[in-house]
Amino acid sequence: MATKINIKHTQSGMVKTGFYGYSWTYLIFGWVVPLFRGELGVGALHLLFTIVTGGIWQIIVSFLYNKQYMTRMLINGWVLDGSDSDKVLAGTSLGISTHNNNSKS
Repeated sequence: MATKINIKHTQSGMVKTGFYGYSWTYLIFGWVVPLFRGELGVGALHLLFTIVTGGIWQIIVSFLYNKQYMTRMLINGWVLDGSDSDKVLAGTSLGISTHNNNSKS
């Protein structure tokens, strides 16, 4: 099940909702999900793969899409925004390290 976490763009300060975990939305709506999230090229590519594989692509990518989406966002200047525990949970799920600058030993 997908879990929400806020993400914040470091330069503009814009805040969006990010997701991590299994994507039921992608399983049901497939290639339309990237379109709604503003990824037109990714949506077109996913449509092509869905057609070529007869829909099998959609089943497989529902396990991967949220992690791929969040990775693209984090690479493009977005950071996890929320409580430290939320950041740690999201970071663990996404396979990234999160730094807690408030705790010093």
